[in-house]
Parts: sequence; C-alpha cells; structure tokens
Amino acid sequence: MPGKQDVLRYVLTANAPETKDNNFTWKDFQDRNNNELVAVYGNFVNRALQLTKKYWNGVVPACGELQDVDRQALEEFKDVKQKVEALLDQFKFRDAQFEAMNLARIGNRYITECEPWKVWKTDQKRCETILNICLQLTANLAIAFEPFLPFSSKKLREMLNMDTFEWDQLGATDLLKAGHQLGEPSLLFEKIEDDVIQKQLDKLEATKKANEAAQYKAAPVKDTCSFEDFEKLDIRVGLIKDCQKVKKSKKLLQFTIDDGSGTDRTILSGIAAFYEDPAVLIGKRILFVANFAPRQMMGIESQGMILSAVDFDESLSVVTTTKDVKPGSQVG
Repeated sequence: MPGKQDVLRYVLTANAPETKDNNFTWKDFQDRNNNELVAVYGNFVNRALQLTKKYWNGVVPACGELQDVDRQALEEFKDVKQKVEALLDQFKFRDAQFEAMNLARIGNRYITECEPWKVWKTDQKRCETILNICLQLTANLAIAFEPFLPFSSKKLREMLNMDTFEWDQLGATDLLKAGHQLGEPSLLFEKIEDDVIQKQLDKLEATKKANEAAQYKAAPVKDTCSFEDFEKLDIRVGLIKDCQKVKKSKKLLQFTIDDGSGTDRTILSGIAAFYEDPAVLIGKRILFVANFAPRQMMGIESQGMILSAVDFDESLSVVTTTKDVKPGSQVG
C-alpha cells in the first residue's frame, strides 16, 4: 500500500544520522508511525477536516478578525519554506522532515488552545476564523511533506479537493479560499497494532534462523579417545516418570527416572531454561550416564547425567529413543 511506503520512508529519514548508516527496527517503525504520523500529523488533519465537515458541511469558512493567538500561530509557520529549503540544500533530510512535521505540532497546539468545538457554541464567527487557520495549516502540510511523503500528500490534496499546490506557495495563509468545498475526510495514517509488528519480528527471526541453519558447520571433533575409555561409560535408557523445576534454582530440573532397576533414580540437569513446562518431558525415554559418581546440588543428590543435544541456534533437546526401548537398556 502507498501509505506503508510513506511510513517506511518517513521512519528511515527520521532515523538517519547524516554521516552514517541508518539502523532500522520494527519497534521504531511502529513508534514513529503511531506517535508522530498518527498522533501528531494525522490527528491535526483529522480534527481540522472533521470539524469543518461537522459545522460547515466541508465548506472552508471565512477568516475574520485575528486575535493574538492567531497571529502567533501564523507567525510560527510563515518561514517554513525557507527553513525546509535550506536544510534540503544541505542534504539534511532528517532535519528538513522535522521542520515539516513542526507545522502539525503548531496546528495541534493552536487547535487545542483555541478549542473550536467549545467556541462554536458561543461565537460561530470566531470559530470560523480558527478553522480557517487550521485548514491553511493543513494545506501547507500537503506541500511541506510532498518531498517526504508523496502518496500521503496526494491523499491529503484529494481530501482538500485541490489538484495540486506549487512549492512556492508553502507558507502562504490563503491557500484555501473561503467557500471552497473540501473533499471527504478520512484517516491519513492508520495505527499499527502490536500483533502486526510481532508478525514481522517473527518473520525476521525465522529468516535469521533459516540463514544460520544454511550456514551451519559442525564444531571440530574432539581429540581421539580409546575404545576402552568409551567402554567405561554406562549409558542407559531411562523412562521419565516426573520432571519439575528445582525450587530456588533458575537452571536445574529434577528428573525422576525409571532406570529398570526397580528403584527410581533422581538426576538433576541444568536445562530448565529450555523447557518452560518440564511436564512435557514426562513419559519420554531418554539416554543418561548411569555410572557417574553421585553429587549434591541444592541439597539433592543427583545420580547421573541426562544426555542432550545443542542445536546450531543454541536451543537444546534431550536425547530420546525412536521406539519404546525398555528402561535400563544399555547403549553401546
């Protein structure tokens, strides 16, 4: 969608240091869209157009006698053209875009201070002036953002029912004449919800893992050992009867294993971080070293070592059998 292209362009420009590469994140994409384009730019435009539609059926009202608050707002944006041009000439695109957005900040501050929705009840002529100035600011936004957000500027011009504006008109206070019929207002930008960003993050993570998997190379084989050394290890099959986290430990899981001897065996393993719900391991037939000397951990005697495999992405999985081998069966 054109709107998404504009949002991406806006975020990349807003984040870009003038002397080094830009760092893009989806979270910043969401924040810039929601907190600036939606909450500042889009919010002001929507308020100005919707109030004009509500009170004058979308016809631009006349500008009457100015008050100090009106003059201050007009004074603040009269030199926007010179500021934006000077920054663009110096290739300071981020700062130029900030100056363009400043028009919306001026507009939001002005409309909030003047409260036309309240003034309408007591002084409709005064309300006409307020909305006229808001609409002139809105038209200026369509021009100021043309270099940065061309699709959004086009959409805004359609809402203003104006085919085009000339860049030289930027800063003018009479871009929309009294009596001009505006188009139908709609939201200029849409809020991006958390689930939309999470989908992008998940997709990015999946791509990252796929790339890592494609580039994976096994670690070098350890130094050669004798067959006699291997025979000293007594590796057996055990049926997990229970598995739970050890209290006051972030790392340890406590396994209760049927090792075929008729007496349950307890083994502690530091793999709790890889199993949020240890109960998923209950019923699995795993491999363990049966003849390691028992040792005390967290006041519990551990009688062996669970064998696990560490994948390329550092995730971990206990080693299991492909069929229901009897507990106590030896591996050799």
